[in-house]
Amino acid sequence: MSKPKILVARAIFPEVIARLEQHFEVQANQQDQTWSKAQWMEYLKDKDGVFTTGTDRIDAEVLAVATRLKICANMAVGYNNFDIAAMTAAGVLATNAPDVLTETTADFGFALLMATARRVTESEHYLRAGKWTRWSYDMFAGSDIHGTTLGILGMGRIGQGIARRGAHGFGMKVIYHNRSRLDAGLEAECKASYVSKEELLKSADHLVLVLPYSPASHHAIGAAELALMKPTANLINIARGGIVDDAALAAALRNKTIAAAGLDVFEGEPKLNADLLTVPNVVLTPHIASATMPTRLAMASLAADNLIGFFTENKPLTPLNPAVLASK
Repeated sequence: MSKPKILVARAIFPEVIARLEQHFEVQANQQDQTWSKAQWMEYLKDKDGVFTTGTDRIDAEVLAVATRLKICANMAVGYNNFDIAAMTAAGVLATNAPDVLTETTADFGFALLMATARRVTESEHYLRAGKWTRWSYDMFAGSDIHGTTLGILGMGRIGQGIARRGAHGFGMKVIYHNRSRLDAGLEAECKASYVSKEELLKSADHLVLVLPYSPASHHAIGAAELALMKPTANLINIARGGIVDDAALAAALRNKTIAAAGLDVFEGEPKLNADLLTVPNVVLTPHIASATMPTRLAMASLAADNLIGFFTENKPLTPLNPAVLASK
């Protein structure tokens, strides 16, 4: 009996490829080439499954060509590269990679918060340019983290990890807004208080965005929201590009509507709004919040587990549209 055919869209760990080859006929993009959409669709034509990253789009146009496709396993917790409705209509299962990156991403979110508040990037550029010739009392004076108010928009697993770090490690007052309120036990564990979105924006000294991207959350932070924030506040986005109106944010940073921002994600990435490169009070990183080798390996392994579990037992570990399984 022939093995199912799968496509691995981006370069991944060789040991994960070797494991997949035990179960599948694998076409792997280990050269990490950038494919056009036409190439992408051509490669998917004869595939039963695909291992994707967060940038590999699966939509109705792709599915119309990839008629053999049964599962798309995302090596990411976010899945805004998937049109879930179109996939469900076509009977194609979607899976993601939650949990395994929670603590690593929360670590990075707090690192980005600290770098932003304490003007680490700005001061390093100053030093590297040879401009540091004397000390002054207000040189790159930033904002405190300990004892301040930490606001979190989106209180899933990663948001809870950020909250625990702030409350237990830095003695911060933690407030949050979410689509649904946490139960009392989780709130107590995180030392977090639920507030309205408006109160969150007005009260936070440091606002961290950890909500999933959807049409409803597009530009959840725009000019109007930024205007509600304290002029001394810092904004951190480790969620997804498109949640923040990057053009409005660049203007707010230039006009000192808020003090600073730290961004790991951008609209239209890897391209980004050029205005963000012209303001000094922003820390920019290239979508690396989950980037440790153990975590990235765990993410790739979970995506592989989903493919193997689906084709061997019809039991993927983390399905996003499980109704598809019932029809198999």
